[in-house]
Amino acid sequence: MGKMKTTEVGENKNKEKQEKARKGETEKIHLSGLKGGQRVKVIEAEMPDEEIKTEGTEVKKSGGRKIIERVRGKKYKEAKAKFDHEKHYKVAEAVKLVKESSYSKFNGTMELHLVVKKTGTSAQVTLPHQAGREKKVEIASDDTIEKLKTGKIDFDVLVATPATMPKLVPFARILGPKGLMPNPKNGTLVNDPKKVASFSTATITLKTEKEAPLIHMVVGKVSQKETEIAENIEAVLKAFGGSKQVVKAFVKATMSPAVKINI
Repeated sequence: MGKMKTTEVGENKNKEKQEKARKGETEKIHLSGLKGGQRVKVIEAEMPDEEIKTEGTEVKKSGGRKIIERVRGKKYKEAKAKFDHEKHYKVAEAVKLVKESSYSKFNGTMELHLVVKKTGTSAQVTLPHQAGREKKVEIASDDTIEKLKTGKIDFDVLVATPATMPKLVPFARILGPKGLMPNPKNGTLVNDPKKVASFSTATITLKTEKEAPLIHMVVGKVSQKETEIAENIEAVLKAFGGSKQVVKAFVKATMSPAVKINI
């Protein structure tokens, strides 16, 4: 009996030691930079609410969690106060408001942002007016091949016919990553040689992001005539069938608040 009691007491003491050791491990961590054997005890406590402001963002700490909020500048707030940002405006009026509220010192870009009903939606549209910088179009020829051999690319769009495509294949690694390889999806691979010369960069294919029903595009420059920008926007909305496909539409400049469009 004496032996059994001694054994049981010894086992209980070992269990207690193991339990204390286990608890100690959960309460202590090793930090890099400490000398061997040194430990720091971690004590859980609620973080006091505080705000850390940096340029463009505001980080709020609440209960140990970080909440990042965007901090708008004075010029943005002044521009936003010029119109009712909850109201939906007609296209022409929306364009006018964006031009008036743009506060960039440079000639900003006019952007159109759409929310459509389904991801994967696409449409081809011909803009009635040039949007942004005019692009240089080159029709694939033997001269083009010679330039590509030297690595020279002095064009923004390359148009080709099925007959000239085999000559361009060896340069696919150069043209592909730049989005210059002719293909039927963007209309740069033209079956009829007679139509190659009349190719226009105003005709573009718009499609949603891969994982979201969002479409973003440039419809002009801030310095451009209001009527031209408005007509470009109208052409895009018409190509998508207006309210049949488009849920929301916004127009904004590079540096301006967004104005909602009445579809």
